[in-house]
Amino acid sequence: MRRFLFAAILAFVGFSTSALWADGEKAGEFDYYVLALSWSPNWCEIEGDAKGSDQCHPRHDHGWTLHGLWPQFHRGWPSYCNTPEAPPRRSETAEMADIMGSPGLAWHQWKKHGTCTGLSAARYLDLSRSTYESVNRPKIFRKLQRPVTLPATLVEQAFLQANPNFEKDSVTVICRDHHIQEVRLCLSKDMQPVPCGRDVIRDCTLKDAHFTPVR
Repeated sequence: MRRFLFAAILAFVGFSTSALWADGEKAGEFDYYVLALSWSPNWCEIEGDAKGSDQCHPRHDHGWTLHGLWPQFHRGWPSYCNTPEAPPRRSETAEMADIMGSPGLAWHQWKKHGTCTGLSAARYLDLSRSTYESVNRPKIFRKLQRPVTLPATLVEQAFLQANPNFEKDSVTVICRDHHIQEVRLCLSKDMQPVPCGRDVIRDCTLKDAHFTPVR
C-alpha cells in the first residue's frame, strides 16, 4: 500500500503541474494537543516572502516546520492563559529556529499556547521539539523538483502511511489561498493519537492544491 501511495503521488504530479476560544483561561486545563506542521515553501509563497522572513531565505531548506503545539478543548481552545511560569529566554527560543523557522514564532507560540499547558517554558519547548521529531514527515514531498498541483487527500494519506499509529480522524490537512498550508495531528496529553474535535477537523477538499517544492 505504501509503495502504491508514493507511486500515485509521483504519477499524479508527473502528469499535472467557526471556532470557539477563550483568553486568559487557567493554565493546564485542556483536553488534548494539536501538533501543527506547516509546509514552509507554501508559507513563504503565501505570506513569508512578503514579510521578508529569514525562514524563506534561499540558504535554508525548510520543509515541514513546526507551527506549534496547541492545547485544545473538545470544542474550542484556550489561549494566553494566566501562568506563574516565566517566559522563555532568548537563547531558548533561538534554539527552536531550526524546526520552527524563526525564534519569533517560538516566542509567540509560548505566549499564546504554551502558557496554557501548565508547563514551564523550557518543558513546553522541549515537548514541542520531541513531539515534532516523533512524527514521520513523508520524504516524498522533499523530492519534488517543481511546483505541482495535487489532491489534498494525497497529503493526508502520505502522513497516515508514514505514521501507521494515527487514524484518519486524528489527521487533517488545511489549505489556504489554494495552497496546502498545514497538516494537523491530534494527540492526548501523553502524546498518543486521538480523534480531533469537530473544530479541528477541517479537511481540505481541493483536488488541485498548489504545492511548492523546497528550493
